[in-house]
Amino acid sequence: MKSDTPSRKAHLLHLLQAKNPHLHKSTLSIAGLLVTLGIIYGDIGTSPLYVMKAIIGDISTVNANFIYGAISCVIWTLTLQTTVKYVLITIRADNKGEGGIFSLFALMRKKRKWLYIFAIVGGSTLLADGIITPSITVVSAIEGLKLVNPDIAVIPIVLIIITALFAIQQFGTDVIGKSFGPIMFIWFSTLGVLGLNQIIAHHEILRSFNPYYAYDFLTNHPSGFLLLGAIFLCTTGAEALYTDLGHCGIKNIRTTWFFVKTCLVLNYLGQGAWIINNISELHSTTNPFYSSMPAWFLLPGIILATAAAIIASQALITGSYTLISEAISLNFWPKVKIKYPTHHKGQMYISSVNWLLWVSCCIVILIFQESTKMEAAYGLSITITMLMTTILLGYYLFFKHVSKVVLISFLCVYLIIEGSFLIANMHKFQNGGWFTIVMAGILGIIMYSWHNGRRIRNRYLKFVKLENYYELLKDIHYDTSIPKFATNLVYVTRANYNTDVETKIIYSLVNKQPKRADLYWILHLDIVDEPHTADYKITVLIPNVLVRIDFYLGFKVEPKINLFFKQVVNDMARNNELDVLSRYQSLRKHNIQGEFKFVIIDRIKNYDFDFKFFEKFTMTLYYIFKRIGITDVKALGLDTSNVLVEQVPLIMETECDFGLTRKY
Repeated sequence: MKSDTPSRKAHLLHLLQAKNPHLHKSTLSIAGLLVTLGIIYGDIGTSPLYVMKAIIGDISTVNANFIYGAISCVIWTLTLQTTVKYVLITIRADNKGEGGIFSLFALMRKKRKWLYIFAIVGGSTLLADGIITPSITVVSAIEGLKLVNPDIAVIPIVLIIITALFAIQQFGTDVIGKSFGPIMFIWFSTLGVLGLNQIIAHHEILRSFNPYYAYDFLTNHPSGFLLLGAIFLCTTGAEALYTDLGHCGIKNIRTTWFFVKTCLVLNYLGQGAWIINNISELHSTTNPFYSSMPAWFLLPGIILATAAAIIASQALITGSYTLISEAISLNFWPKVKIKYPTHHKGQMYISSVNWLLWVSCCIVILIFQESTKMEAAYGLSITITMLMTTILLGYYLFFKHVSKVVLISFLCVYLIIEGSFLIANMHKFQNGGWFTIVMAGILGIIMYSWHNGRRIRNRYLKFVKLENYYELLKDIHYDTSIPKFATNLVYVTRANYNTDVETKIIYSLVNKQPKRADLYWILHLDIVDEPHTADYKITVLIPNVLVRIDFYLGFKVEPKINLFFKQVVNDMARNNELDVLSRYQSLRKHNIQGEFKFVIIDRIKNYDFDFKFFEKFTMTLYYIFKRIGITDVKALGLDTSNVLVEQVPLIMETECDFGLTRKY
């Protein structure tokens, strides 16, 4: 076998299909704009279904100034939160074209490791949002049927729709997904037309563009500040603009947002105009969205709203899959099986997450029954996510050496705004906000325990200098008195440097059972901060005895190590760098390729040694969650027929003097 240069790299893209077809859209197109409408605006686009209903729901006396102020708050919230913070600023903090809170954390994890706390909190509340969004949007849409038939049973219909939606995920949504863009275009156009129709009847509603009315609403109305919790619902989908950045590209997002915001603002203004013209007819169950529709359009409007709600739910479901896959790569979540039901890399399916979301959505629907009762939980989850994004973005701007004046101004403005929204949403903690805290808390505990459990395990991960064992490995390699274990023996290492290796690998090779092989391989998997990297490097440590392969994979790339390793071996064979034929003469005579044996070493906790209480608790949770997830063999995509799993103690080198005295 010939030696190889340390800097060699080769792309594995034909095995990975890692490049998303929508990534890095440099030019605008009708198709790209429609895809963007269908992917990222479902959540924020369905907010008119419940925002104004939430604002006027608990208010006994409503007047024109109150409505002007409420609509003004909605307009300026959309402007400051969505347009300025996300569309103009946040989506520029991309990680090789990818966005989202985990991608943002990945940009800085090497500089400030403790920032993982903010990533975990934001990620867990965003997942909680993925539970609440399908519930509130579908319930809000179906509740419109009560205007047609007051006695209609809403909950059974919602449960059927939700169940069907989650059931089809395993088959992929490629076919129906193609219709999402045109449907959302029709939806937003309808929002704009409905709003414009009401604005013509009461054009004074245009006063709401004046921020003075928002100031007056917050300072002079008795419940103005507390109603920020309801007003915040208008911007709940803003985080999706950043999370789905890699699917659509900055130009498509910014272009479509102009259209989307225009339609949303027109509809909110129209609902406000209808409320002012019908103040005497308002009651606690009035939904201005449906009430402002012409009677002849009510049933088609409900059907269209239901379609938009399903699209919004679909976006959050697939977004949850993406979030979990990134969390796995960043060691925030136990390894679980990820399937790809279609030919598109972005079309992933995670069975455990899918059914967890389904059960959680059903629980939300059965507990709260009405969309009004879900609003507090909904607003609270996304408020916390946005706060975490603001904090991480502040650090990102700091590391980018942005002017201190700009940085401090940004943090002051958005910490005050989102802090105010958080306080307002916390006011409704007992009315539903508790659910967000419970769900996000459970998800956060899983992430924290998994992340820190690995850190505790890694603390006891001992490395030694591999060169100290070169002569020993050569002797085992040539010692025919030791039965041959395999032609090619492969270990997976976590050592970042070629010079190091874990003591557990030496323990397996030498102490547990001496393993003779014709060629030893050490594979190292490096999850890099760029999302779609797919490279490898070969280092020959001992000619004809020991070879190390380093894989550099992006955090969005599925680690199919078995397939990747086969490509490396085939590449080396084609370049005459490796003799792949079996070393057994009878097989070699017939050009049979040599076998490969993988050894995966599982470190188990020693019960002879105690951890500190909190570490012990964390490790207990870690091992519980480890049983829930898939094994390292499946996670690495290895062929189980040629894998040996060995267990070694977590702590192998400890002092053994316990004060025992020998008696004679």
